[in-house]
Amino acid sequence: MTTDPTFWIEARASGLAAYMLVTASMLAGLVLKSRPFGTRLKPAAVTEIHRSLAVFALTATVIHGIALVLDSSVSITLTALVVPGLVPYRPVWTSIGVLTAELMLLVYLSFPLRRLIGSRTWRKLHWSTYGVFAGATVHGVMSGTDTGRPWVSGVYLGAIGAVAFATCWRIAVPPPRPARPSRTAVERAGA
Repeated sequence: MTTDPTFWIEARASGLAAYMLVTASMLAGLVLKSRPFGTRLKPAAVTEIHRSLAVFALTATVIHGIALVLDSSVSITLTALVVPGLVPYRPVWTSIGVLTAELMLLVYLSFPLRRLIGSRTWRKLHWSTYGVFAGATVHGVMSGTDTGRPWVSGVYLGAIGAVAFATCWRIAVPPPRPARPSRTAVERAGA
């Protein structure tokens, strides 16, 4: 008797999709802070894209977990999706995946709580997104069954390179200051 590979394929695809969405959200956040395109991108639009990508990443992560539970070739319980160490397959690397997903959820839930917890605390918590990215990378590389495929290795290397480049840009290049209104524009506004 053969097993249906549908959920196994879904688990692999959603895991890779979640990783790419985490990367894209991370890059959107870095673009928002460093403004490499000057004032051409509106911060509100980039913020909305950043948040949407985070929701999509969380959704893909949930699909990844549910597909693993439904897959008959592995034995994963719903409890194992939230308690690190309960998955028998590569337990260290899958535990990192569980912890990463939980940290990603915590960071996302902090968005509406920003005023309540304060901007300083929120920013400190937001720095943990580097941990989310690193954890997702380690989890995918070490527990993913497709890591040996050249295109998947390319996805990981490309993501690491893009995040590293955007981070270096943020550190090295100060964001542009908004243009000051010209004197004549100010005079016309006051007239």
